Amino acid sequence: MTDPATGPDTPEAAEAAEAAAAPAGVRAAGWALAVLGAATVAVVALTTPWWALPSAAPAVAPDPARDFTAGQIARSEAFDAALTAPAYLSLGLTLLVAGVLVATPLGARLLGRLRGPWWARALLGVVGLSAAVEALRWPLGMWSETQLRAYGLSTQTWPSWTADRLKDIGVRTALLAVMVLAVVALARRFRRWWIPAAIGAFTLTVAASFAYPVVIEPLFNDFTPMAAGPLRDDLLAMAARDGVPVEDVLVADASRRTTALNAYVSGFGATRRIVVYDTLLRAPAREVELVVAHELGHAKAGDVLYGTLVGGLGAAFGACLLYLVLAAGPVRRRAGVASAADPRAVGLIMGLMSLATVLSGPAQNLVSRQIEARADAHALELTRDPETFVAMQRRLSVTNISDLSPDFLEYVLYGSHPTAPQRIAMARSWALLNGVPEP
Repeated sequence: MTDPATGPDTPEAAEAAEAAAAPAGVRAAGWALAVLGAATVAVVALTTPWWALPSAAPAVAPDPARDFTAGQIARSEAFDAALTAPAYLSLGLTLLVAGVLVATPLGARLLGRLRGPWWARALLGVVGLSAAVEALRWPLGMWSETQLRAYGLSTQTWPSWTADRLKDIGVRTALLAVMVLAVVALARRFRRWWIPAAIGAFTLTVAASFAYPVVIEPLFNDFTPMAAGPLRDDLLAMAARDGVPVEDVLVADASRRTTALNAYVSGFGATRRIVVYDTLLRAPAREVELVVAHELGHAKAGDVLYGTLVGGLGAAFGACLLYLVLAAGPVRRRAGVASAADPRAVGLIMGLMSLATVLSGPAQNLVSRQIEARADAHALELTRDPETFVAMQRRLSVTNISDLSPDFLEYVLYGSHPTAPQRIAMARSWALLNGVPEP
C-alpha cells in the first residue's frame, strides 16, 4: 500500500495511484481547466484596451522614412540582423531540449541515476538539467553581448556580464525548483494534486510580483531617489495632477551595463515605484517627463496588478493542464515516467513548462502591445505635447537601436511594445483628433 503521508515510493505504486485517481479526477480537472481558461480569456478580452484612441481618430500610417534617416534605418536593420541569429538559435535550443524531455525517456534515464530522498533527487534534477541547458546557451549569450558591444549598447566587462548572467540564472532556477518540487510533492501526497497546485501557482505568481521590486531588482541595480530639483518637482507634480499616488521616483544605475534609455513601473501597493534609468536623465527634461507620464499611465490603470492577476489565472490554468497532460498514459510512457509523483518526472515537467512558456508568449505580447499603446495615449492626454512625444520616440529608437520594421515572426515572438513608427503615428493621430498641430 502507498503511505498517505509520503506518497508512492516506487514507479509501480505511483502509476497505480495515478490510475486510481482517474477518471473522476481527470474529469474534475478538465472542468476546472475549462472554467479557468474561459475566465482568463473573458478577462483578457473584456479588459484589454484594444483601441488606444477613439474610433473617430484619423488614421495615420506608420512610416519609418518620415522620421528616421536612411542611415538610422540601415543601422537598425543591421543591428537586428546581428541579433537575430543568436535569438532564434536560443529559441530553437529551448524547443529542442523541451522536445527531448517530453518526447523521449532520456531525461528519466538520466535522473534515474540519482540516489537519495525523492526531494533531493528532484532538486538535483532541476539544477542539473538547468545547468546543462544554460551551458549550451552560454555561447549564444556571449554572441549577443559581443554584438551589443560592437554597436555601443553594452558598457559591461566580461566579469560583470558573467556575474549578472549567473544571478539571473540563479533566480530563474530557484523559482523553477520551487514550482517543480511543489508539483512532485503534491502529487506524492494528493491524488487530485491539481487543486492545491492551481491554488499554489496563483499564490506564487501574486507573491512574486509583490516581492520582485524589493527582492530581485536590487540584485541587478542600485536604486537611489531622484535628486531634488526642478525635474523631480515637476514629475511629482505631474503625478499629483494625474491622481496617481507616487511615494518616490527612483533612479537606477543602468549606465554601468548599458547606454540604452528606459523607465518602468513595477510592483503594486506598497512596493509600486517608478524607476528611471540614469541614462535617460541625459535627455531633455520634457522628454523625461513624457516617459514618466507613460509610466504613470501604467500605474493609473493598475497594469501591474492586472497583469499579476491575469498571470495568476494563467498559472492556475497551467497547473490543471499539467495534471491532465501527465495523467495521459501515452505522454508518461513516452517519457519513461510512471507519474508526477516519480522524481524522474522532473525532466518531463520542466519540458512541458518550457513549451507552455514559448507557446503563450505571442498572446502575452499581443496584450502587452495594447496596454503599452494605452499608456502612450495617457501620456499624450496628460502632457498634450505630441511634438515632444515624437521627439522622445525618435531619441529612444535611435539610442536603443530599436527595430523600426520587424518582420511578422519577430513581431509576434518578441514584440511586447508597438514599434516606434506605430507610436509616432498614434501621436499624430491624437494630435489631429484634438486639434493640436501635427508634429
